[in-house]
Amino acid sequence: MGTTTPNKYPALHNAMWPGLVGKGSPGAEPAIDLETMLDLTVAAEVDGIRFDGVDLFLFAPHVDIDSTGDDLKRLTDRISSRNLLVGSLVAPVWPPTGGGSAMGGEEDRKKFLTQVRKACSIGGKLRHLGIRRYGIVRIDSAASTADWAADPATNTRKIAETFREACKIAEDSGERLAAEGEICWGGMHSWKRMAELLEMVDRPKTLGFQADMAHTLLFALGYNAPEDRILPDDFDWSQQAVLDQAIGCMTQALRPWTLDFHVAQNDATVKGSGAHDKTGRHCLPNDPNGKMDVIRVAGAWMRGDAGEPTGAFEHICWDGCMFPNDVMMRPDTWREIVSTMIGVRNAHGWN
Repeated sequence: MGTTTPNKYPALHNAMWPGLVGKGSPGAEPAIDLETMLDLTVAAEVDGIRFDGVDLFLFAPHVDIDSTGDDLKRLTDRISSRNLLVGSLVAPVWPPTGGGSAMGGEEDRKKFLTQVRKACSIGGKLRHLGIRRYGIVRIDSAASTADWAADPATNTRKIAETFREACKIAEDSGERLAAEGEICWGGMHSWKRMAELLEMVDRPKTLGFQADMAHTLLFALGYNAPEDRILPDDFDWSQQAVLDQAIGCMTQALRPWTLDFHVAQNDATVKGSGAHDKTGRHCLPNDPNGKMDVIRVAGAWMRGDAGEPTGAFEHICWDGCMFPNDVMMRPDTWREIVSTMIGVRNAHGWN
């Protein structure tokens, strides 16, 4: 499937939110500021190849969702001075970050849509400033699986209605939205439920899917949706052909919707608490406990049924949420990540 010919596309990006997610709260490690995350990104290099850009979480202290025009100009200067671009943006749609549940009451849904509107506005301003040429605005349901399970049919319908309103906002701003497949979000916690929701919204030109390899592996295991699991409970991870079939089943349903792609590794365990209960455990690409050949499995998302690169997204992003700070600060961490990203592009990219 791979090729030895280096490919120019897609661009390689690094996610900035691992400096924030799971950090900064009492008892947790301190957050890593955006300046440091940018410096770590530009310092990462393998054979002269570096990251082309970054994806941003629109939440303070990195990028305030209420940033002024002057704030965004300063942000642009900080990023462009490092020869980086901005790609996808994460809208802070959750209640703790100023948003609300997409299946909640009128006020909750209004808060959700307000955050989407602000995120789309920032996306447009960064395009105008010349630092953002591609990428999506990421959303999810901002609702727990337990709350969703109280009335699945009604709650999925509410999420779909809210997402359709979000699509109108995005279209007015010239943006596209991608719903992140992560098992902690109600109505999006299994591959079948995710596909069902996207079909119910039925706005394929505006709303698609963000595939994160660490999270989508857990779709196959059905942690929060046992009825939708593809792999058996006692799966033998040495059965590579069976794993490939399971991933193929999942990507067959979700690849046509995929607008944004995160390269990541997973050890088939979960972590998290509160709003992020039972979420994916990201680990380094070559972690001895990692369950995927990252480069090979990326092809299931980046290539179509006939084996051709889909070209569905202009960049791919490394996501290593919840890495300890000492791991984030090691140069070897970033060389390993960049090497993997180059391998994915060479195997499944295009010119």
